Amino acid sequence: MVCSGKTPWEIVVEFHGHSCPGLAVGYRVAQIALRELKELRSPDEELVAVVENDACGVDAIMLLTGCTLGKGNLIFRDYGKQVYTIGSRNSGRALRISVNGEALYRPEGPVAALRKKVFEGTATPDEKKKFYEHQAKRTDFILNMPEGEFCKTEEIDYRFPGRARIFNSVRCAGCGEYVMETRARVKDSRPVCIPCSDDYSRGW
Repeated sequence: MVCSGKTPWEIVVEFHGHSCPGLAVGYRVAQIALRELKELRSPDEELVAVVENDACGVDAIMLLTGCTLGKGNLIFRDYGKQVYTIGSRNSGRALRISVNGEALYRPEGPVAALRKKVFEGTATPDEKKKFYEHQAKRTDFILNMPEGEFCKTEEIDYRFPGRARIFNSVRCAGCGEYVMETRARVKDSRPVCIPCSDDYSRGW
C-alpha cells in the first residue's frame, strides 16, 4: 500500500467506508497470513486467497494481501464461513485460517433486536448511538483479542490454481454484446452469453 501517514487499519477503514467487526476479522486474518507466510502485499499473483464468504472482511484481505478479483488471485467460495486459505506461490506454502465463531459471535440478547431495528431503518437516534457504540467495542475486541482465541491457523497442502489468462471474446447472437468465449453457450448452433442462453437445468 502507498504510504500516506495513516496506519494500515485506517487505510483499510477508508477503503471499506466504515469501521465494523467484520472488517476487523479480515484485517486480522490478512495480518496473520502475511506474517506467517513472510510475504508482503502481492503486486501481481504471488499470493492467492480463497475466501469462503462475501462479508466485510474480504475488503481488508484484498487491500492488505493484494489478492483481487481483477487479478484473478482472489477466489470466492459461497460457503458462508469465516474461513480463509491464503497461499504464496513464492514459497509454495499455504495457510487455512478458521475464525473462532464461539469467541466472536456469542448470543447478544437485546443487541440482536437493536441491530434489526437499525438495518430496517426504524431505530431512534439514541438506539443507533447505542448500536454503533456496541459495534465499536466489538471491533476493538476483535482487533486486540489473543490470536489463539481469534482463530485456528494451520499449514495445508494446497494445489495452486493456474495464473489468470486472457481469452478471446465472441459476439452473442442474442444481445449482440461480447462475451468471453469460455463463458459462452451455444443456442441454435450460435454462440450466446449466459443471460441469453435460456439455460436448461433439472437441478443436478
